[in-house]
Amino acid sequence: MRHLIYKEVNVRMKIIDSHIHFSNSEHFVNAAKNSEHIVTLEHLEMIFQQSNIVLGIGMGVDGKDPAGGISKPLTLGKEGLPPFLVQCLGIDTAAIRKETLNDTLDAFERMLNEKTTVGLKVYAGYQHFYVNDEIYHPFYEMAEAHDVPVVIHTGDTANSKALLKYAHPLTVDEVAVNFPRVRFVMAHYGNPWIADATEVARKNENVYVDLSGLAEGIFNVNWFMQHYEDYVNHMRMWMTYLGNYEKFIYGSDWPLVSMKAYISLIWRIIPVEYHELVFWKNAESVFSRIKEVLPKE
Repeated sequence: MRHLIYKEVNVRMKIIDSHIHFSNSEHFVNAAKNSEHIVTLEHLEMIFQQSNIVLGIGMGVDGKDPAGGISKPLTLGKEGLPPFLVQCLGIDTAAIRKETLNDTLDAFERMLNEKTTVGLKVYAGYQHFYVNDEIYHPFYEMAEAHDVPVVIHTGDTANSKALLKYAHPLTVDEVAVNFPRVRFVMAHYGNPWIADATEVARKNENVYVDLSGLAEGIFNVNWFMQHYEDYVNHMRMWMTYLGNYEKFIYGSDWPLVSMKAYISLIWRIIPVEYHELVFWKNAESVFSRIKEVLPKE
């Protein structure tokens, strides 16, 4: 098959990045180095400005405190977030205790009343519970009450201690049926189970897909499109099969990837007529709270 030569993309459309991380943990610091990033607010703001990203939605990972007796909301580790960042509160199942569950839920309630909180995050696979396990049900009920989405890690994991059976996208089908008024976002398109993730999103009106984490590190986009041609075409095929680009939301998984390269990659995979939906409007719809913090025209 003939390899196509792709020109560099100059993206000037405003972008919402619906899936980033901001943590000084060893994992993210090392990942940032591999992508020639550093985990500081100054560096992130510079990257956002260079890429025309007006808002990033961070997945909370910091703040675990098993000795504290309650499962604290996992956050971006900052008391006050800059105007270009909001967060989804991570759920730390390892610290959930029946006797202190009400205290845990109260802590989440307090943070859900802050305008910088726009959703919840379930780390399926890293946490050894199926996403429809009763341990999560109070959090889904809370998400419904506050009208915020729940982002669920699906697909491959970053360490060998995770269990893939909990992160398979088909597990999202059951919880989507049982909580029909909650918006669920399958992070990373369930990769490598893209066909399964597509069917779950197609079947369930309340399920969406974020396109983060489909590549990592630094790469030349022309090389990627040619070297992984079958992978790219596989994604395109199932996106076409789903046939509804209102289901797809741009995210990068920063700092695990070069932002410029990743935007260009997704820009080329998504048909041009759906760019505004995928890079902006769908995030604004699913993460409905961000309308309050987006910069005014």
